[in-house]
Amino acid sequence: MDNRAEVREFLMTRRARLTPEAAGIPGGANRRVPGLRRSEVAVLAGVSVEYYTKLERGQIGGASAGVLEALARGLHLDDTERAHLFDLARAADGIPTSGRPRRRTSRPDAPRPTLEWALTAITDAVAFVRDPRQNMIAVNPLGRAFYSPLIGDGGRVPNLARFQFLDPASRDFYPDWELLAEMCVAIMRAEAGRDPHDKGLQDLVGELSTQSDLFRTLWAAHNVRTHGTGTKRFHHPDVGELTLAYEELAVTAEPGNVLMIYTAEPGSPSAEKLRLLASLQAAVTAES
Repeated sequence: MDNRAEVREFLMTRRARLTPEAAGIPGGANRRVPGLRRSEVAVLAGVSVEYYTKLERGQIGGASAGVLEALARGLHLDDTERAHLFDLARAADGIPTSGRPRRRTSRPDAPRPTLEWALTAITDAVAFVRDPRQNMIAVNPLGRAFYSPLIGDGGRVPNLARFQFLDPASRDFYPDWELLAEMCVAIMRAEAGRDPHDKGLQDLVGELSTQSDLFRTLWAAHNVRTHGTGTKRFHHPDVGELTLAYEELAVTAEPGNVLMIYTAEPGSPSAEKLRLLASLQAAVTAES
């Protein structure tokens, strides 16, 4: 990906969304641009207009940590956006993200046997490992039953982004489809900033941009986020609607890969439905 273009568009979109009122600057009536002017961002960051203009043109290489911090504060970036800005600066300087090897292949890594053993030991929750390209590279038995609309019967490695944007079944599986579509793209944006040399991710972005107008629009917004923790609603074809809490954990043996665990509140209807799904999955396994 073109790092200069990424930097330019990220800074421009952050500047455009920040109102003078939110930044504590008198707005005035005759404003021809949305959000802040370059000169106003420069004042907030404590740099010259010329230097900020250079940064917004994508020439961020060599910018000091102090300048980046001041820029993050001036643009009111959240923690994820701040980290993304630093990732873009590191990429411009040719410095790979710590512990993250450059990925030039689009082929998903095969899961280690010990990782699969660990996933299989998780019996009361949906658990899977995904890579930075949204490939579901390993999943526990309950997760395989839960994500059956995504996994299907094909031999292709399941991909969460392709399912979200290219498979009509995702709109039934995700009751909050639009919200999760925004989340998916923002997570991919953050991943692209961490490793702009990931050819697999570049290819996926190109594929989805070609086939989905919404993906292309969301990608152009340059929003970033981390997954972290939260809740999601699902509608499973066998057990109906569930509300599950999720936790994202780093797989330190494989930098960039994460372990996702979805659980239900104990005693809740969703917990009962997860148990029902587990029993249905066990019955199918016993028959096969």
